[in-house]
Amino acid sequence: MAVGIDYSLFYLRRTREERAAGHDTSEALRIAAGTSGRAILVSGLTVMIAMAGLFLTGIDVFAGIAIGTIIVVGVAVLGSLTFLPGILSMFGKWTDRGRIPFLGKRRTAAGDSAFWRLLVRAVVRRPLAWGGVATVVLLALAAPVLSLHLEDAGIHELPSSVPVVRNMIDISDAFPGGPAPAEVVVTGSDLGGKAVSEAVAALHGQVAATHDAIREPITTAMFGHDQVLVVSVPLAGGGTDAASNNALATLRDRALPATLGQVPGISYSVAGLTAGNHDFDAQLSKTVPWVFLFVLGLAFLLLMATFRSVYIPALSIVLNLLSVGAAYGLMVLIFQDGHLQGPLGFTSYGGITPWLPLFMFVLLFGLSMDYHVFILSRIRELWLGGATAKGAVTDGIARSAGVVTSAAVIMVAVFSIFATLSLIEFKVFGVGMAAAVLIDATVVRGVLLPAGLALLGDRAWSSRRKRQAVPHVDKVLAPHA
Repeated sequence: MAVGIDYSLFYLRRTREERAAGHDTSEALRIAAGTSGRAILVSGLTVMIAMAGLFLTGIDVFAGIAIGTIIVVGVAVLGSLTFLPGILSMFGKWTDRGRIPFLGKRRTAAGDSAFWRLLVRAVVRRPLAWGGVATVVLLALAAPVLSLHLEDAGIHELPSSVPVVRNMIDISDAFPGGPAPAEVVVTGSDLGGKAVSEAVAALHGQVAATHDAIREPITTAMFGHDQVLVVSVPLAGGGTDAASNNALATLRDRALPATLGQVPGISYSVAGLTAGNHDFDAQLSKTVPWVFLFVLGLAFLLLMATFRSVYIPALSIVLNLLSVGAAYGLMVLIFQDGHLQGPLGFTSYGGITPWLPLFMFVLLFGLSMDYHVFILSRIRELWLGGATAKGAVTDGIARSAGVVTSAAVIMVAVFSIFATLSLIEFKVFGVGMAAAVLIDATVVRGVLLPAGLALLGDRAWSSRRKRQAVPHVDKVLAPHA
């Protein structure tokens, strides 16, 4: 929803602006297609590239989310480049009607933002000072991520104020017991025979040998006409903590190879809550570096081909990582350390759900490019038209401030809805995403981006060496100047 509205705002704003400059609707739409339409295409491709990184995790849930998100964003891009201009052409100047009183007195077509113009002008005048302060602020916000502790929420998934959770906690306090046991699923031939029975008996003997890592009572159950044997083995710990993970490793690496592993003709696998969470987290940690490399690498290549510069993609990636890091820091500060528990209605359990940081990274990285690509395209358009590097930065941000601010407000509002839900994972997701978008649309857009571009000057956009090294994609994608 947020992405589709953003793209519509970008296109409609540019159409109104060109019409206010004296062009008819047809010419205004043609210019909007070559400018905002181009930015929409690039930003949509960046979002889809970022989400495609989830395929590298090898986890079905992430693959499903990636497919769904890529389809949705692709449809939003396609609609913005085909259906939307058709509707705008049909409505013509009617799109300017229905203005809200008082707000409508200020023309929405081509008005600059006085606040952002003054701010950006001050930043480009002293980029080192402003950029340095903003960088220190974001690094300070990101500092708590150094103490990030990944752990499944378990019973703390819902706040203790929920009646059923309160009842579960009371029952656990009154009748303490161990976590759900590990389920050793055994398949093969003659599961009811002597060899398997002796192996299960030997497994009982491993309780003392493993120093209480695995516990009694070890029970068995036969299923599927004696074709599947399930051996339930209680583990130490609370089910998802370090003690349970260590006990799981002991069961897999020592106890089972010494018992069931000695029986020919059978195979076994360990399932259950502890094993499932452990294996999910292990697969995630193994593939995270590849996801980061894939997303950052392809995004760099796409932006380099679009803007014909290595400085622009490098700067954009660094700024996106800063905003994502700040969001991570706030996530740790609020949810892991337990601040704002009352207002947000959750109970901190001292950790963050393991899948959230990766999922938030790919989504944030893609979505934040909406603003960057739109603003950078406008700045480059002005620079190609003859403006100085600093003048293009000031005018580009001032002219795009209104629509980008509106788009950011919509995005923040959509993600904030998740913070009102009961599951703590949804709260973390909502607060983290809303904070990152807000930081990106204010500190990054208003201070760090213009500071970085001011320091780079004309080098940010072109050099003789890059004109020779990078294919001339501008012949296809160049905006109307």
